[in-house]
Amino acid sequence: MAECSECDADISIPADALAGEIVTCSDCGASFELDGGSGSFDLKPAQTVGEDWGQ
Repeated sequence: MAECSECDADISIPADALAGEIVTCSDCGASFELDGGSGSFDLKPAQTVGEDWGQ
């Protein structure tokens, strides 16, 4: 389990999760990237990729 930095809700992290995976808060919808490993992860805000209009 980890805590959402946006709304303080608990985010469940799967037992087989790997660093770099994205988890989403079920309460507010914020997305986070798992950082770390060995069963102990930190959450960092996931980068959102905007539209590329060819510019």
